[in-house]
Amino acid sequence: MRPTTSSRFTRFAGLLCLVLTVYSVSAQPIAPGASSPSVVATAVPPPLELVVLGSGGPGATGRAGASYLVLLDGVPRILVDAGPGSFARLGEAKLSLAKTDIVLLTHLHVDHVGELPGLFKARAVSTRGKIDFKVFGPDGRRGKGKGENSTATFPSTSRLVDLLFGQQGAFGYLRDFSAPMTVKATDVATPPTPSSQPKTLLTEGKLVVRAMAGHHRDAPAVIYRIDYAGQSITFTGDIDADGLPGLRRIAQGTDLLVFNSVVLDPPGSPPVLYTLHTPPKAIGGVAGESGTKTLLLSHLSPNLDAAKDAVQASIAQGYKGKTVFATDGLRLTP
Repeated sequence: MRPTTSSRFTRFAGLLCLVLTVYSVSAQPIAPGASSPSVVATAVPPPLELVVLGSGGPGATGRAGASYLVLLDGVPRILVDAGPGSFARLGEAKLSLAKTDIVLLTHLHVDHVGELPGLFKARAVSTRGKIDFKVFGPDGRRGKGKGENSTATFPSTSRLVDLLFGQQGAFGYLRDFSAPMTVKATDVATPPTPSSQPKTLLTEGKLVVRAMAGHHRDAPAVIYRIDYAGQSITFTGDIDADGLPGLRRIAQGTDLLVFNSVVLDPPGSPPVLYTLHTPPKAIGGVAGESGTKTLLLSHLSPNLDAAKDAVQASIAQGYKGKTVFATDGLRLTP
């Protein structure tokens, strides 16, 4: 018996419903934690991502002190600086330090390292497995003389680590508080006249970390560049005019340049600050000359916060790329 027109229509309608159901399941986004019986959506994290834990400076202005987490394939692996307040911002970001084992310190001013013990303890309680920190930072400098022309004394990074986490250190108990923890510190040379080429500090698969001496008046300072899977982030740290030639070399072609921005163009800020920091017009010049794709201004001062339009216009004289003003909790991919 041949199927009637009515039965053929019923079968066609049923087939159409099945097709529409399958299309609906495959086309609709799957909510976090949910799954489909026929399709499973998997979010692929970016190879390289930056999370700003602290975008402020030494003042209590509502921003945490300078601090950043670098995620490799979605995993927080590298901590860059550890300014006060970054501990709280880490919790707000709902990120774990369980796999974080590389620490890069641009210099040893308190607004860049003051939270180091707290973040190390957060790392210690995040896992019971053995912890091996690799910490990189500037070498030391002994002070000279007294008065206006004196040079402050700064310990080396290895000395700082020993004072904090060594056997007789202030927080030496962390060595076996929750999990066995070792901290290997490497001092990066910061001669008065920086070398002409960056130094490779670490190579691990697709990850390469390089450094070059910066200049922050009398504080030994380091510029860092992180390359991973064909993408890169460069961190200036606090830098004055004497550190810009080295920055131009190490930042060539970088995808993301994190530039500490504190002062306005002269004479908008106290003269002494220009011996410590780079004004917007010079920042734009360096970003443009290095071929930076995205410029992130961080370590922001209240004066700069209040003059963003003027700062943006000044930078744009030398840099035509994308400029972003950092906020605590900001996430960026190169």
